[in-house]
Amino acid sequence: MPHEPQPQPADELDAEAVRTWSSLALAALGRAREDIDAINVYPVADADTGTNLYLTAESADRGLAEAFPEVTDGTAPTSLAEAVRAWAHGALVGARGNSGTILAQLLRGVADVLADEPAGPAEPGEQGPGGLLARALTRAAEEAYAAVAHPVEGTMLTVAGAAARAGEAAGAAAGTAVEVARAAYDGARAALAETPGQLAALGRAGVVDAGGCGLVVVFGALWQALSGQEPAAEPVRGRAVPVPQSPDPCAQEEDGPAYEVIYLLEASEAAVGELRERLDGLGDSLVVVGGDGLWNVHVHVDDPGAAVEAGVVAGRPYRIRITHFGDERRRARGERAQRAVVAVVPGEGLAGLCGEAGATTVLVRPGEPPAVAELLDAVRRAHAREVVLLQGGADLRAAAAAAAEQARAEGVRVAVIPTRSAVQGLAALAVHDPEGSFDEDVVAMTAAAGATRYGELAVAERQSFTSAGICQAGDVLGLIDGDVAVIGAGLPETAEAVLDRMLGSGGELVTLVLGPDVPDAVAERLEAYVQHGHLAVDTVTYRGGRYSAPLLIGVE
Repeated sequence: MPHEPQPQPADELDAEAVRTWSSLALAALGRAREDIDAINVYPVADADTGTNLYLTAESADRGLAEAFPEVTDGTAPTSLAEAVRAWAHGALVGARGNSGTILAQLLRGVADVLADEPAGPAEPGEQGPGGLLARALTRAAEEAYAAVAHPVEGTMLTVAGAAARAGEAAGAAAGTAVEVARAAYDGARAALAETPGQLAALGRAGVVDAGGCGLVVVFGALWQALSGQEPAAEPVRGRAVPVPQSPDPCAQEEDGPAYEVIYLLEASEAAVGELRERLDGLGDSLVVVGGDGLWNVHVHVDDPGAAVEAGVVAGRPYRIRITHFGDERRRARGERAQRAVVAVVPGEGLAGLCGEAGATTVLVRPGEPPAVAELLDAVRRAHAREVVLLQGGADLRAAAAAAAEQARAEGVRVAVIPTRSAVQGLAALAVHDPEGSFDEDVVAMTAAAGATRYGELAVAERQSFTSAGICQAGDVLGLIDGDVAVIGAGLPETAEAVLDRMLGSGGELVTLVLGPDVPDAVAERLEAYVQHGHLAVDTVTYRGGRYSAPLLIGVE
């Protein structure tokens, strides 16, 4: 958890105050996380609201810190606009779950106002810091309501709205920023206490809304950042309740869709409008936040493939996360699997293939390796006592090691298998034995990965020097074990040359993973080529899907 600053009283909305607010909110959510998880019953009783809010706030804080690394030595950024935009962007790209997605939009609303107007002492007739903060909180609540397809009262939206109204009243009375923040905090706490009477699911369980509870924490951090005073009381909480269990463990435990789908989406505003309508017909709990070409999409559906396909129609989805609520409910009851596999894969088809084999997957796009936080999140989602992490590339070694170290500190036994290609991951996954001992399983998977030579075909983007000579833009490069071995004019011919070299030292099985634009005819040609030249070698072909390389080759 990051170091908590010691806030000093400051009735000025500058970048330093935003940084302090962010750090205090993250630390407070970290302390309240388990309590909030324990009262999470709506919209799905999966005991993850506190965790999702914490991870979203962590991503927001990291976005602010990365944009302004000088803040780590006590120096604040000079631009309030840049600070709040970086903070909101960090929340957007790292939003988790229904509550985290709404929190991201709330921060965007705050940024929309604070980034447009300077804060500080007001000139005669102008709005001062108190009024400016009140307007920011009002915009935040308005944008959060607009982002939710079917707003429900008794949720964190209600708490946000009440806080905004209380802040507006204080601002209208010429209150200072500290007074507006205190009014918003008090208004949020009062609204939270009323949520059990507004939402039947909360009333039956005897708890307040979990998302609203987290939002009270965030408003308390705002008041603390501006006043220098620690909130006198913890946020209003209900009693912790067990997650409802079905008498039949095999039965559907809750009404509603079975999957949660989240992804980032690059798309126009018009395309997102059409996407909202399409997703609204597929499921519920639809929240789409963002703007300026980048959006975070959250929806609960029974057909996750259709939800992702809708994103493909609208634009370019990535960082796709699909969670089955049955797994989440088992996690909420404290049930852990003994062992799980987490695989980093460069392609939607490969992610689906590994998912079918039981692995928790992390999908990456070329040039965008996952951060430590994303790998750690996947280990947590696997929810097992033991986790085997297939790192997926040499460039991910440090991130995988750091994620594993953090997971071990949380009590999870983790082993990282240094796979350098997706085909090595497939080979390791094929011999995975969850029933055997952990050490034996890791040794077998490591041996299978190490015994698999890997090749890749790529298209040169520019003239450059390679280990096989000088290539020109448009040339097909055949890489073996990470080094360029062949330079060719066409993909099939170059692939045949790569296969010849890889099979020269023997092999029993060739794995071909085709990229999204490679026709089936290429696979058929290569399968025939292997069969003709190496009668004892079997061939298996998979579709890598979007984001995968034109062709991956594995030889075992």
